[in-house]
Amino acid sequence: MAETADAEHDDERTQSLEFQSIPLGEIETARSRHMWTRSAVHVASGDDLVVTGEWDGTVTAREIGSDSESPEVRWTVDHPDHAVGIKTLGETTNGDGTVVVVGRGETGTIAAYDAATGEQQWRYDTVDDLGEAVKDTVFYLPYVVACETAAAGETLYAAARRYERDGETRQWHSTVYAFEPDGSVRWTYETDASPITIELDDAGERLAVGYNRCMGDHDTGLVVLEAETGDLEWTWDPGTEGDRRVGDVSFGGDSVAVSSHGDKRGYLLGPGGAERWRVDLAVETDIGDETLYAYPNHAHANGGNVTFVTGNTYAVESRETERRHPNEHRIATFDRDGELRWDDEVCGFVHGLDDDGDTVVAPCAQNFRVRDPETHAVRWFDCESGPIGVERLEGIATAAAAADGTLAAIEEPVEYHDEGQTRGEYVLHVTSLE
Repeated sequence: MAETADAEHDDERTQSLEFQSIPLGEIETARSRHMWTRSAVHVASGDDLVVTGEWDGTVTAREIGSDSESPEVRWTVDHPDHAVGIKTLGETTNGDGTVVVVGRGETGTIAAYDAATGEQQWRYDTVDDLGEAVKDTVFYLPYVVACETAAAGETLYAAARRYERDGETRQWHSTVYAFEPDGSVRWTYETDASPITIELDDAGERLAVGYNRCMGDHDTGLVVLEAETGDLEWTWDPGTEGDRRVGDVSFGGDSVAVSSHGDKRGYLLGPGGAERWRVDLAVETDIGDETLYAYPNHAHANGGNVTFVTGNTYAVESRETERRHPNEHRIATFDRDGELRWDDEVCGFVHGLDDDGDTVVAPCAQNFRVRDPETHAVRWFDCESGPIGVERLEGIATAAAAADGTLAAIEEPVEYHDEGQTRGEYVLHVTSLE
């Protein structure tokens, strides 16, 4: 089991938790640069259940035991693709409801499994809409990048994409779906851009879709759809040159927080896309003879606060640089007026955020420029006040989920290219935040 330890940049964190650790088998060791999403974890609200998805397609539901008991396997199934995303549908208390798993692979499969038994209830292969991969590499495979449902809702929303390249011509095929409880499709929204995230508002009435790359006819970074019908309500775009647009979106009441890959800023938008405020996150900055920037990859709205997380440093003239942007790998929370409330380091690449009410959880993977294993950790923060705790890992934390006071995270092994040493294992870590 990983142990919590203090380091210089974490000396203000006081919370120490006891984690249960469950081996997940084997996975290819990560290298210096962060890899694509290879694992998923989900904590089912209302049903002491943690579900993991693995790169080999294994999906396992485990019941959380007492502090002295290791989670017990309820069921295991083989998903048709790499299992890279998990959500639950309906009320899962007492084993009711449905576990939905989305994949990256030849079929780009979305499948629903009974939460109590693991029996498959329905399956949809997005390859039928997106087309088959034209090259045998992971980046060309059909990929369900996100799925979403309202609290205890029975409608599933998902976004899938496929990339192809022919010489200098690059093209995306993408579809956003609304699924009925039986797996039938209520509506679709198709574009030639690359979706990266979707999110429902609290009322389940609007669906925001963030498009990361726009290089075809679809030329807007944010689309807001009417959730029941799929009708377009409004759009927004950072208005920047190039095909980079949006990194993440998050609803907060009638506002939408957006992290912009176009200008590396964070935005809070009102109804119809009216700009309420914007903040510099990791904008282009001259350091020495280079101009550096970092992508704002994540946005999370909670109450009147908005949290953004930035990623790796890049140089305008070259993706290789020995320098670091001053705001790379940073988490920052702003109040309802766009004023900075608090900020902190996350120290490495964060694949995604999750939250349990006022607590935000960040799985922090490798910092390939610094290559310091002390940065490998799961960190959690209070939306109002900032850092709460950190759990250090030998390997890299690549997925995390939190609900009903339970925190679950996945650790993957890593070997830095200039060390020749494997650090960590493929492990699920589970603890109580209460």
